Amino acid sequence: MKIAVIDAQGAGLGQTVIKRIRKEIPKEIYIIGLGTNTIATSNMVRAGANVGITGEKAICSFCDRQNINCIIGPIGVICNGGINSEIPASITQYIFQMDCIKYIIPLRNHNVFIPGTRNLEIKEIINEIIIDIKETLII
Repeated sequence: MKIAVIDAQGAGLGQTVIKRIRKEIPKEIYIIGLGTNTIATSNMVRAGANVGITGEKAICSFCDRQNINCIIGPIGVICNGGINSEIPASITQYIFQMDCIKYIIPLRNHNVFIPGTRNLEIKEIINEIIIDIKETLII
């Protein structure tokens, strides 16, 4: 199974997701850390990603040619200019076009509010993602 985790800046959320996947899912999982910058990528690799891919061109190329089971990232990765302008339109477009499950974490600091998520903690959201991966993707 291949899982991509995308994040920007220091990849705090990406690191947390990768660590939880490594802890909670016992099967052999291949994790790709997609970082918009070298700090984000290296932090995700340190957290347990098998490989890291950095930058707009490399991320778009990966999204265009890779067959993965799912991609996980904050809501800013599907917003042009998201995550303090680190997410260009090309990345959002390639993510949308990927033929896989997309787990989008609804952080409120991107000025996008999803009703029903107000009282959810990141920990709860990541738990739901882990449960769904186990139920949906692991055979």
